[in-house]
Amino acid sequence: MPPRVQRTAVFHCSLERAFLSPMLGDIRQVHTGFGPMPRVTHCTDDTGWAKVGSTKRVHMGPTLGFAGGYASSDQVLERVENVHWKIQVSDFQQWMFGFNRFVGEWDTHERAPNEIEIVYTYTMFAGAPWLAPVQWVFAHTFWWVYMGRVLENVRKIAYANQPYPHV
Repeated sequence: MPPRVQRTAVFHCSLERAFLSPMLGDIRQVHTGFGPMPRVTHCTDDTGWAKVGSTKRVHMGPTLGFAGGYASSDQVLERVENVHWKIQVSDFQQWMFGFNRFVGEWDTHERAPNEIEIVYTYTMFAGAPWLAPVQWVFAHTFWWVYMGRVLENVRKIAYANQPYPHV
């Protein structure tokens, strides 16, 4: 069974902002880098982004283990308006502990007006079963912390009420 990591949070904003901000907000403000994880600098080939089946190429800055540049591809697998996103991150250009793809999910549930519960989940798939113990540790330590940082970055975008670059 692949490692699966989940974080939850409550956002105090509209359901629409809580739903749209992780996918339509400025990705440079979402993925700001952390430790060995480079910051996102920009995306290319993202025409039509956020529609089911759409893709984009993610570019990242340099770190000790990555020279910078094209880093991975994102694809929207599912979108249920104001409820659920499912994306796949693949085609990694740097070593990711033997992982070959990540599947991320962002679920929103309106508990009350301007009180939105977020359930943020990543499942990590690998082709190297002998690395499973290292992958489990990576997922449940580093990636868990990184997801918390992303949640807080998305919260800032949702609360800012700025227009989205991809709308």
